[in-house]
Amino acid sequence: MVVVGDLVTDVLVAHGGPIEPGTDTEAAISVGGGGQAANTAAWLAHAGRAVTLVAAVGDDLAGRERVAELTAAGVRCAVRAHPGAVTGSVVVLAGPTERTMITDRGAALLLDPGDVRAAIESSGATHLHLSGYPLLHDGSRPAGLAALAAAAKLGLTTSVDAASAAPLRAAGPEAFLAWVRGCDVLLCNADEADVLAGVAPAQEQARRLTAHARNVVVKQGAAGATWVSADGAGHTVAPDPVAMKDPTGAGDAFAAGLLTAWCTGNTPEAALKIATTLGAKAVTAIGARPRR
Repeated sequence: MVVVGDLVTDVLVAHGGPIEPGTDTEAAISVGGGGQAANTAAWLAHAGRAVTLVAAVGDDLAGRERVAELTAAGVRCAVRAHPGAVTGSVVVLAGPTERTMITDRGAALLLDPGDVRAAIESSGATHLHLSGYPLLHDGSRPAGLAALAAAAKLGLTTSVDAASAAPLRAAGPEAFLAWVRGCDVLLCNADEADVLAGVAPAQEQARRLTAHARNVVVKQGAAGATWVSADGAGHTVAPDPVAMKDPTGAGDAFAAGLLTAWCTGNTPEAALKIATTLGAKAVTAIGARPRR
């Protein structure tokens, strides 16, 4: 499997209550690897899948550390270090029920279409998973589109994660859906589904989006997830309740579980069960990556 998208540094601020503006708020702060694509690749490796990450970092200490972390986790890294650029970073404010991200994409915006094509062609992969973030920014959009084109040329199955509601809204839902048209699986959370399909029950949102993708998965956090196929078949699965410590990376773990199952021939319902289980595992620990 090949994953294309961001590799950044996460500065994770896990706070147990509301942030107090203008004064101190107690929190546990950690620094480590992040980025939707990189997190998904790490969870795929954790699930036993052979996986290559295609990304861009700066030629700096942070970039070298981020690549080393993933390599140690079993991810093959096709990551270019761009001289003079700074590795992207994200401050993640993770509260008890939600997270807010303050983002500097840095070198991730320099993701190169040629690098993407070459990595996909040499990977030996049968499936491409594209994080939506490259598509949502002018600098990296050609690389995201090149990933989908290369996958189509080689006959790979494809999945796309819708990434984040605010940049989706800024790019325009119609444009995004045109870019990803024909992909095999489109994943979005509840907020992203509202942007792409309008406010409606998850099953109806997924049904509307099957006009653009063969299968659509709408994630609803603790309420589970819904899968609808273009033929109208639908499934909803809810995870067992768990004590949540940090929601960061839960969607990336979910995607890894879903794709691991679906790409090995499991039914949509079975894939949802595996995905919700892995997503629930992710929220029981602080951080976006699996613990060894």
